Amino acid sequence: MDPSFPEHGKLRNLLLHLSQEFTVAVNPTVVHETYHTLVFRQKWLPDEAGRRLTMLLRHPFIKFYNQTKTVSVIALRLAEKHALGGRDALIIGNYLANRVPNLYTHDDDLLKLEEMTWKSYTMKFIDPL
Repeated sequence: MDPSFPEHGKLRNLLLHLSQEFTVAVNPTVVHETYHTLVFRQKWLPDEAGRRLTMLLRHPFIKFYNQTKTVSVIALRLAEKHALGGRDALIIGNYLANRVPNLYTHDDDLLKLEEMTWKSYTMKFIDPL
C-alpha cells in the first residue's frame, strides 16, 4: 500500500489482476497491523490510511475472514506447537480455518517452515517476490 516500500513496485499490480479466479484474503489482524504500520511507522495521516484500507475491504475480489473463537483456539494450538508469536498464530489460524491455500509473506521464520497443517488442511508459505 505504501510506495516507499521496496516491494511496492513489484507487487503494486497484484490488486489490478484480481478476479473471480484470483482472489486474496485478509482478516482483522492483517488490516489493523497494516493500519498501524502506515500511521505509526510510515507517518501516514490516519484518515488516509483508513480510507485506503476501507477501499481495500470493499474490493469485490478481496475476501475478509472474521476472527472467531474457533480461530483463536486454532491459533493458540499453532502457537504452542510451532513456537509462533500471537499475531502470526492468529493470522495463520484464521487462514487455515478458512482453507486459504497460500500465505504470502516475507517473514523468514515462516518461510523456513514452508507450510503448516491444521487437521487435514495444509497452507503453504510463499514469498511473493
